[in-house]
Amino acid sequence: MSNPLELVLVLLASAVLVVVAARSLHLPPMLGYLLVGVAIGPHALHWIPESRESGYAYLAEFGVVFLMFSIGLEFSLPKLFNMRRVVFGLGMGQVLLTVFAPTALAWLLGYPWQTGFALGGALAMSSTAIVSKLLAERMQLESAHGREIIGVLLFQDLAVVPLLILIPALAQPTEHLAPVLALALAKAAVVLLLILFAGQKLMRGWFHIVARRRSNELFVLNVLLITLGLAWATELAGLSLALGAFLAGMLISETEYKHQVEEDIKPFRDLLLGLFFVTIGMQLDVSVVIDRFALVLLLFAAPVLFKFALIAVLSRLFGATPGNALRTALALAQAGEFGFVLLVQAGGVQLVDAALLQPILAAMLLSMLSAPFLIHYSDKLVLRFVGSEWMLRSLALHQIAVSGMAAAKHVVLCGYGRTGQNLARFLEQEGIGYIALDLDPERVREAAAAGEAVVYGDGARRESLIAAGLARASALVISFPDIPAALKILHHAHAINPALPVIVRTLDDADMERLQAAGAAEVVPDTFESSLMLASHALVLMGVPLARVVRSVRKVRENRYSLLRGFFHGEGDAVVDAAEQRQPRLHSVTLTQGAYAVGRTLAELDLAALGAGVTRVRRRGIRVGEPGPETRFDAGDVVVLLGEPDGLAAAEIRLLQGGK
Repeated sequence: MSNPLELVLVLLASAVLVVVAARSLHLPPMLGYLLVGVAIGPHALHWIPESRESGYAYLAEFGVVFLMFSIGLEFSLPKLFNMRRVVFGLGMGQVLLTVFAPTALAWLLGYPWQTGFALGGALAMSSTAIVSKLLAERMQLESAHGREIIGVLLFQDLAVVPLLILIPALAQPTEHLAPVLALALAKAAVVLLLILFAGQKLMRGWFHIVARRRSNELFVLNVLLITLGLAWATELAGLSLALGAFLAGMLISETEYKHQVEEDIKPFRDLLLGLFFVTIGMQLDVSVVIDRFALVLLLFAAPVLFKFALIAVLSRLFGATPGNALRTALALAQAGEFGFVLLVQAGGVQLVDAALLQPILAAMLLSMLSAPFLIHYSDKLVLRFVGSEWMLRSLALHQIAVSGMAAAKHVVLCGYGRTGQNLARFLEQEGIGYIALDLDPERVREAAAAGEAVVYGDGARRESLIAAGLARASALVISFPDIPAALKILHHAHAINPALPVIVRTLDDADMERLQAAGAAEVVPDTFESSLMLASHALVLMGVPLARVVRSVRKVRENRYSLLRGFFHGEGDAVVDAAEQRQPRLHSVTLTQGAYAVGRTLAELDLAALGAGVTRVRRRGIRVGEPGPETRFDAGDVVVLLGEPDGLAAAEIRLLQGGK
């Protein structure tokens, strides 16, 4: 392919198909991007020739720039201080020892120690994107091993900054190494001092000026200018683009615009980062991998086993239980996205031989592909190989059972966050007993010390629910808005106590029917309840009698929020994902003279067959609510439809033009 448009279309089509497949298999899209690069690159299908590869690689480098910018945004001194024992203890120990081992091995075998150092830096990295996503899905971010994992990942991300400076410097001849390295570190120190001390006030003041213009386009342009401008400045100083982007993120993280900037930069980061992983995949020559498959397996197994053993030992030394040490080691044993960045940089300055680069790339790909499976089966592996884990699990269940043994007609709360705690206070006022299950050990410790009926346990586990006395409970409340976990809890609850009413909290109405079909007695969407509270306060302040307001709110709840289903979308309503896109919405259609619906009844039009309903009709300035099947439409009527986008489009066509 020589046409640039054809190449872009191939990239887009391949990326879309692979991301859809990855989402369906609950795998990170990053792995899909890597496989796309392998398939379409110059070593496989040859859709993108080597002559074009460097151009794409240069563009893809900005994906790393925006990733480092995002990490800079998350850089927080208070956060580091709170996690200092894990970050600068376990995290620093893991990175330093992982870098030291290949360096020492290379020196002992007679190879340049600089090569060992570069490979050690790449080996030290784990995948922040894969691991954090999987922990979030399994609700383990706040668990004991989850906090250890996040602390180590945080130090790894920080360690990338000096490694990006050191690796190019190490490529210099040995006699020039010391002055080059000293110069690079001096430049980095000067840039850091100038930007962090002089740049902080300038950044805050400049963002104030831009924000006052109230232009979203100007705000986004300014973010891009700051990010790429500082990246260019550090590159001009002989340092890396990524270092400047990291510093830009650090500066903005201390301003009140941090969260808005994070949202604005996310589309650029995700798109270019995907392209970066595609270009990494392009560098893999499958034929070389097949010819040297034994070496690939060795390079896959040895680093994974080494990191696993090292992290497990370090985690135990820092006080983790044997089970949590193994969970932490299993999650961090694989390679990471920054490992690719450092490896490509080392290859670019000839620190790593090109013949060795292919097997290492393949081994890193295999290790990243193994990460979801290692984390998924980590609990089973721990229970199989750690005898004490059964005792700890039994003790945890025993603690839950002790709390639930005497309880009857109580409420089981899954989740003891702010919502769960507020509900617990209402239950206490009414003299209703409860047992709360939560996975945050610090929250459980403090709440239990204060006399709250909360224990450490996972509500998504059948044995935890049984121990909490679910068979004798009067209700079950899922107080956190996590749909997959809620569906799992509903499945177990229905099997243990089919007659038990279950109340589920959600963010919106996207999954109401799905949860109700799974057995939820009530589904409470946050957006609807906040709307009801806002409306009730406003009506009371406007003089509407309180009793009438209460009746209106009660009627909306009795009708399962039907009055609030759907809303008029505008340009400011960003679509988050496909589920959000499929939510019901409202749409107004004006019937002009000659429209197909004029003179016809609602029953004749049969809009329900198209997936749309009519909520009301506005005729000559008067609103007619809940029109019946016999309602006949006139020219000038405004018909308010409720449905998903496809159904609304079809209904509008039928109203105006007729047809199927």
